[in-house]
Amino acid sequence: MAKKFAEHRGLDLTSINSEVLADWEKNDIFHRSIDEREGCPQFIFYEGPPSANGHPGIHHVLARSIKDTFNRYKTMKGFQVHRKAGWDTHGLPVELGVEKELGITKKDIDNKQSDKYITTEEYNSKCRENVMKFTAECRHLTEDMCYFVDLDNPYITYDNKYIETLWWLLSQLYNKGLLYKGYTIQPYSPGAGTGLSSHELNQPGCYRDVKDTTVTALFKALNPKEEWTRWGSPYFVAWTTTPWTLPSNVALCVGPNIDYVAVETYNSYTGEPITVVMAESRVNAYLSPEGLMTDDEPLPTYEKGKKFVPYRIVGRYKGTELEGMRFAQLMPWVMPTARIDANSPAFVAEYAEKNPDKVFTAENGKDKFVEMADKAFRVILGDYVTTEDGTGIVHIAPTFGADDAKVAKDAGIPSLFLIDKKGETRPMVDLQGKYYETDDLDSVFVDKCMDVRAYAHHAGDYVKNAYDPRFNPDGKWDVEASEKAEDLNIVICMEMKAEGTAFKIEKHVHNYPHCWRTDKPILYYPLDSWFIKSTAMKERMVELNKNINWQPESTGTGRFGNWLENLNDWNLSRSRFWGTPLPIWRDEDGEEICIGSLEQLYNEIEKAVEAGVMTSNPLKDKGFVPGDYSKENYEKVDIHRPYVDHIQLVSKTGKPMRRETDLIDVWFDSGSMPYAQIHYPFENKDKIDDGRAFPADFINEGVDQTRGWFFTLHAIATMVFDSVAFKNVISTGLVLDSKGDKMSKHKGNVVNPFDMIHKYGADAVRFYMMTNSEPWDNLKFDEHGVDEVRRKLFGTLYNTYSFFALYANVDGFDPETPQIPLADRPEIDRWILSCLHSLVRKVDKELEAYDPTRAGRLIDSFVNDDLSNWYVRLNRKRFWGKEMSNDKLSAYQTLYSCLLTVAKLLAPFAPFYSDRLYHDLEGGLQSVHLDTFPVADDAFIDADLEERMSMAQKITSMTLALRRKVNIKVRQPLQQIMIPAVSESQKAHVEAVKDLIMNEVNVKDIRFVEGEDILVKSVKCNFRTMGKKYGKLMKGVAARINSLDQHEISELEKNGHLTIDVEGQQLVIDATDVDIISEDIPGWLVSNEGNLTVALEVELNDELVKEGTARELINRIQNLRKDSGLEITDRIKVTIAPDENINSAIEAYSDYIKGQVLADEIVIAENDGVIDKFDVNITIDKI
Repeated sequence: MAKKFAEHRGLDLTSINSEVLADWEKNDIFHRSIDEREGCPQFIFYEGPPSANGHPGIHHVLARSIKDTFNRYKTMKGFQVHRKAGWDTHGLPVELGVEKELGITKKDIDNKQSDKYITTEEYNSKCRENVMKFTAECRHLTEDMCYFVDLDNPYITYDNKYIETLWWLLSQLYNKGLLYKGYTIQPYSPGAGTGLSSHELNQPGCYRDVKDTTVTALFKALNPKEEWTRWGSPYFVAWTTTPWTLPSNVALCVGPNIDYVAVETYNSYTGEPITVVMAESRVNAYLSPEGLMTDDEPLPTYEKGKKFVPYRIVGRYKGTELEGMRFAQLMPWVMPTARIDANSPAFVAEYAEKNPDKVFTAENGKDKFVEMADKAFRVILGDYVTTEDGTGIVHIAPTFGADDAKVAKDAGIPSLFLIDKKGETRPMVDLQGKYYETDDLDSVFVDKCMDVRAYAHHAGDYVKNAYDPRFNPDGKWDVEASEKAEDLNIVICMEMKAEGTAFKIEKHVHNYPHCWRTDKPILYYPLDSWFIKSTAMKERMVELNKNINWQPESTGTGRFGNWLENLNDWNLSRSRFWGTPLPIWRDEDGEEICIGSLEQLYNEIEKAVEAGVMTSNPLKDKGFVPGDYSKENYEKVDIHRPYVDHIQLVSKTGKPMRRETDLIDVWFDSGSMPYAQIHYPFENKDKIDDGRAFPADFINEGVDQTRGWFFTLHAIATMVFDSVAFKNVISTGLVLDSKGDKMSKHKGNVVNPFDMIHKYGADAVRFYMMTNSEPWDNLKFDEHGVDEVRRKLFGTLYNTYSFFALYANVDGFDPETPQIPLADRPEIDRWILSCLHSLVRKVDKELEAYDPTRAGRLIDSFVNDDLSNWYVRLNRKRFWGKEMSNDKLSAYQTLYSCLLTVAKLLAPFAPFYSDRLYHDLEGGLQSVHLDTFPVADDAFIDADLEERMSMAQKITSMTLALRRKVNIKVRQPLQQIMIPAVSESQKAHVEAVKDLIMNEVNVKDIRFVEGEDILVKSVKCNFRTMGKKYGKLMKGVAARINSLDQHEISELEKNGHLTIDVEGQQLVIDATDVDIISEDIPGWLVSNEGNLTVALEVELNDELVKEGTARELINRIQNLRKDSGLEITDRIKVTIAPDENINSAIEAYSDYIKGQVLADEIVIAENDGVIDKFDVNITIDKI
């Protein structure tokens, strides 16, 4: 007879992966899972676009496993789930990778003076090539890990259609007044050569602790108060972690309500007497209290190197009393200047008008500036000044800090700018991170505003070693060498020490931002940039965020919510070459146009041609036809740089308009994908407008996307559509190594996802990563854990199916046989079916709540604890009978139903093995992924029965643990267990399963006892939880808990709480906050779990020993049957050598032994076999 159910030779998940994947490809299962749901409700899913210019990592497996799980689940729930893949093809990761490969930097691109000159066209062509470098590897991982997503028709962010949608979105923002150009202090990455947005700066790991040389500088007061002049020179003292910014200082800022003091003391480096002004609360951070002098005598002489520097406080002031006081420029290399034009602040224009002798024209003969040293170098007020560190006086360099720039501008203080050859104002540091060379500066400015000799000493010096080419051989940053070498901070500090302008120099660890792509420290830099006025929509973003289901909730209210509450305008500009061009054209008068489509651009070029600004229309020349949305038409043109830069438009006044050279932030590319992936609004407009493709029902990416993709999705959707972009989101944590360290090639702890999948199978890797810890917690990836999942879940499920298939094939079981009514099935069948339907309900609930971890753990627990270890183990004998009785049929139908339902429940988590199991069980469709998700039937659920059986499982587990404690095997019967029931309900539940428990733990009786004197218990406090509750009372609480008598402990167990008196206060103690421990009594072992206590009698009598011996014989004979290759139905004759103890056991239990081992006869006689346990020969013969 042909076998109906497949039988396999061992479990090989890797082979199953390959075989099932081949079947899917052959039968087009992926597309059918979508097409066969046509007309069904939509479940909208967005795939965040990954970069394809790098190798995929193990963290990609976690995110994709979660996404795939919910997409499969929703498909089986009857939804149509479109899953369009995408590639993120622009941005720094791509450009920096190309620069590294070509051995160039940004300054070599489009720079004919460079020895490594490369045109923008050549560079972008290389970027386009490299960006898809690892698509094959990404596809390989996607298929190997069983991620259903459409890779054949992905959206690609460099496609013209995709870019056109971005232009349309930007035009919507522009028309709403939410897109503007500003000159502000912004985070800038010299390593990447571009400004950064605030959300890029807030990626995980961007802020890092660094140890820098810091200095507290002495700024000489020019109009000191009288009491400051009695002891040496008077100084204001200010601390900075960036000494290289001191040459750009133009002001000192004090807190208006902070208490300041004038202190007579010495310069510890020079020994000179000085009077310094600082916050009173910061004095002892610089001067030891032991040095304080309180009398009126002159300060004692100080010799350099002494332990304490003497000092005396001679004056006290509020910050407001210091406002307006002047000080000498610390490093008079350059005088402050300001541009004179229509946009000049009023204080600049007024000063220039009053001081024409200080106005000068740049060498280009056009741009005018005014030297304003007279308005600088003053003490100003600022509410943001604190006394947490430093001196309570802040050094102000407006060109290197947004706060500095604001407070200086408000006080009418000019910035200290340099002027370059183009007549542009620039900070002292150029875009490569070094002080400008004087040859790069305007000659008139150099002549009028610079001390060339003083400045030239450091001209060309890099402000941080990380930017210096000496520490970046072949474009790779040598971190170790750069950190060991002396940097500019140290050099400047040593020079200040020698000049007597340093009060204190020290190493200091502080948190400093780094570029998310180059890992190098950033600078704050004044730049012209285009911004999205996201702050104008902040309140609406905050309000809409409340409608999003965040997993975990704390990310939505905390990390993401706080980010929205403190939102800055979005810096959109990027000074790069490969990316989406900003579609704004401007003329020299500032008239501008924002292009929202290729058709609009085409028409505007036609106007430019007609006006003589352009000789021809390059779009028309290429054959592009507006309104034709075919792929062939859009491939005729390229709207990247440099081609789009060659296009000039004409303003309403007839002047040429040139494109703003910026690209846009690549995160805008990503955040626009809901619309751009379907070329909205030019195509598929109804899908967005009707809610069939927007907003997403579900998205998932790593926690690093909280202020990246998640934010940009939310921001664009809010500002353009007044809607959320996604309804449910899982923010996954980091994937760390098994020790909790971040994975890196440098540490050699990177896990190769392909290795894991090929070794253990995708299902085991997926299930492990989703169930080992909640997705939003950091996962410590441990290969041993993957193997454990393979063995314990999939191995157990395989063995359970194998058991079923073996006997089902022998008996010719047919799943189509009419079902035994539920009421006619044995209680054990009704129990497992009740558990099965409860499982379906619970798994469905957890998946609806977007918690794959809990859902997966429920399945794992059912398979291992309920189905295999309990149901199958307890019911093996029912499958051994010769005839297909109703009882046997019920067992088959019950186990079959469990296995088939588990296959469906497991399908979203473990797609390969679940499909194999589904096919082995002859599921009705070509794939489990075309089937529907199980639905719980309340008629099958019996909560009381589940509770009773749970009690049996719990007592069994506790009793078996006690047996292991004294090394008594389960085959050895024991006399009894004793249970002090805490309630009638508990007693009734145990009574109902008493026989089952006795059989499982092999005891003769279960006895219930009452009264507190039978078992002695004690209580221990859980100080970790109780300490938080009771604080200072904890010591008294612990003492009272330790003194509880047996009656009080019994009450605590029964009621779950107990009221005690501690220091006159009535406190309620919860049973969950303490550990209740039962003490062993002679001849017994005791165990506790919650309010359940089990005592096991471990003393043996002769009858118990005989029965134990008989059971050992049965075990040995069954092993011999197996080793002899006998069929499960073969009858045997057993011959056992004479032994006094064994003889008595056989005499007492002969029939029992024969029944268990299918023996027709047991003969006591000499033979050649051997049994190790008793050192007695034993043989079996087939009859």
